[in-house]
Amino acid sequence: MTHHEETVKFYIDGRQIEAPRGTKLLDAAKSNGFYVPTLCHHGEVSRYGSCRLCMMEVTKGARSRVVASCDYDVAGGITVLTATDKVTKIRKLVLELLWARCPEAEEVVALAKEFGVAEPRFPLDDDKGKCILCGLCIRACKEVVGASALGFHHRGGKRSMGTPYKLPSRCCIGCGTCVTICPTGQIEMFEENGKRIIWDTEFEMQECASCGRYFAPKAQLEYLSKVTKLPVAHFSVCTSCK
Repeated sequence: MTHHEETVKFYIDGRQIEAPRGTKLLDAAKSNGFYVPTLCHHGEVSRYGSCRLCMMEVTKGARSRVVASCDYDVAGGITVLTATDKVTKIRKLVLELLWARCPEAEEVVALAKEFGVAEPRFPLDDDKGKCILCGLCIRACKEVVGASALGFHHRGGKRSMGTPYKLPSRCCIGCGTCVTICPTGQIEMFEENGKRIIWDTEFEMQECASCGRYFAPKAQLEYLSKVTKLPVAHFSVCTSCK
C-alpha cells in the first residue's frame, strides 16, 4: 500500500478493516484471516462469480443485502458478516446442487459435509463428471495463456465446457494450465513415452537440452517463441537447468 493510496475503513464480523479503495471484499476478507469458501475464484484471472459460495451479508446505511464478495468493491462505513444464517443457507443450497450435479467431485462433497450437508436432496447426475462449470479453465486459457482454446457449450442443464465442438483444438498448445487451475480434477492429462495427451490431442514433448528430461510440449514452446519473438532454441532448456 503506497503512502498516498486512498483507503477505506469498514467492519467484517465486528473487526475494523482498512483496505485500498477498489479492493474486492473477498480479497480483503482473506487477507485479514477470514475463512470464505470459493470454487470459481483465482487471483490470476477475472472474476466470474459462478459458484456463489463467497456470499456475504453487507449492510450499508439502512440497507442490508447478500452479495458475491469476489466481485464487490469495499466501501467506507459498510458492515460485513461472513456467516449469517442467510449466508449459510445459500452456501448449503449451492453445495447441495453442486453435489447433485457432480457426485464424483471429492472437493465438492468434502466442502458440503464441512457445512453440515449429509447428502443432497436432489437427484444425482451421472453424466457431468466433476465439472462444476466454474469457468476457471476457460478464463485461464484466454487471459493467462492467451490461447482461447476452451469455451462453454449449450445452455441450461446441457451446459458444458471444452474445446469447440468437443474436437481437438488447433488453438490448444498442451500447456496444462487448465489442469492445474481446475478445482475438482475434471480435466485429465497423461504423459508417456515423450507424448502428452490432453483434450483428446497428442502433443510431442521437448527434451531438455541439458538434462534430457521431457519438460514441455513442443507446441507450447513454439507458441512462446511466437509471442516473445525469441527463437525456439531459447526455450530448449527446462527451468531446473536454467
